Amino acid sequence: MSVPDTDSTLSAPPALQDQPVERVIRGGVEYVVLGTAHVSRSSMEAVEAMLAHESFDAVAVELCESRAQGMRDPEAFKQMDLFKVIREGKAGMVAASLVLSTFQKRLADQSGIQPGAEMKAAMDGAEQRHLPLWLIDREVGTTLKRAWRSVGFWQRFGLLGGLLASVFEREQIEQVEIEKLKQGDLLESAFSEFASESKPLYDSLIGERDAFMAARLRQESARSSTSDTPARRVLVVIGAGHLKGLGEQLRTQQDDPSAKVTELATTPPKARWPKWLAVALVLLVFAAIAYAFHRNTALGAQALRDWVLFTGGFAALGALAAGGHPLSIVAAFIAAPIKPFRPGIPAGGISAMAEAWVRRPRVVDFDTLRDDIVHWSGWWKNRVARTLLNFFLVSVGTIIGEYSAGIHIFKSLV
Repeated sequence: MSVPDTDSTLSAPPALQDQPVERVIRGGVEYVVLGTAHVSRSSMEAVEAMLAHESFDAVAVELCESRAQGMRDPEAFKQMDLFKVIREGKAGMVAASLVLSTFQKRLADQSGIQPGAEMKAAMDGAEQRHLPLWLIDREVGTTLKRAWRSVGFWQRFGLLGGLLASVFEREQIEQVEIEKLKQGDLLESAFSEFASESKPLYDSLIGERDAFMAARLRQESARSSTSDTPARRVLVVIGAGHLKGLGEQLRTQQDDPSAKVTELATTPPKARWPKWLAVALVLLVFAAIAYAFHRNTALGAQALRDWVLFTGGFAALGALAAGGHPLSIVAAFIAAPIKPFRPGIPAGGISAMAEAWVRRPRVVDFDTLRDDIVHWSGWWKNRVARTLLNFFLVSVGTIIGEYSAGIHIFKSLV
């Protein structure tokens, strides 16, 4: 059930007077849910005041393990194994996370407040009081993947365009956007235009996380109930945009919490049709090349040459556009045409690994990575960012080359 907050509001310290607070009691546990703004000094002060004003048995925050680790140790990303990231196919996700960090840094520079300062205050307050800290948000990588796979083919181009625009945009973020963030969610704000127009995207970024965090709270409470010191009062620090949804989920959710967490933490399988479409295209192209050889050896040799030149050429252009080393450009040119016979690491991955091997990222590249990528030129200046850019542009170039080769070869047979 939900409990009115009138008495505590009257006696609350000034820092809590205008802060949204909802109290929900379920299963003998009172959840004091404090809605905060991710870019607000008053929210940070409200968290500190709440911890000082009331007593709690545990503190829960809207963070996943990776984001919490990033707050505890901002320099942890410097230990990133770039070769491992590329081999495991995580280069795109790392690049997307870095792009989002440019949005965060611009907010911090403009507002003077680091986004998530109130979460850091909650973490520090729990540690100082020796209270259990519950990380209840879904892993940001899972959220991004589910959001990406929730929208259609053309909407994905819009998302990519929005991400790229956030890198190249030099103007200050409008005040209305900052105010929207104060009442919303960092991920929602980064994709605000698309989240507001797409229900699947909004559900992935907001709705699913409301359900996930409610299930995580119930899960942690169930675990705590079997301990010597069960948590009866829990401070929950979340963005104000989640306050209504999380409160509703806490009151009404009936699913087994562990099952719900597992369900929402699972990345949905990739749609099969894009893969089958690509395979079908390549098979058609090679069937056309075989037919060309059947008709005339010279015509077949020309078709095969077109395949190599178009796929390798566009991939190499991608590496060149990324400012790649000559070796990574050559690697892209060689890897792209033989992609159908070489499953595994894509041409972009091979070219990026060649780039990282020839121009090994220096300590200074990791030190300045977050600052460099705020400016578009930093993606070419910084060796870590340039390697990720190489991966992306070569991969795009390979796809363009395959379609261009197919069109050209079919035209030559008509």
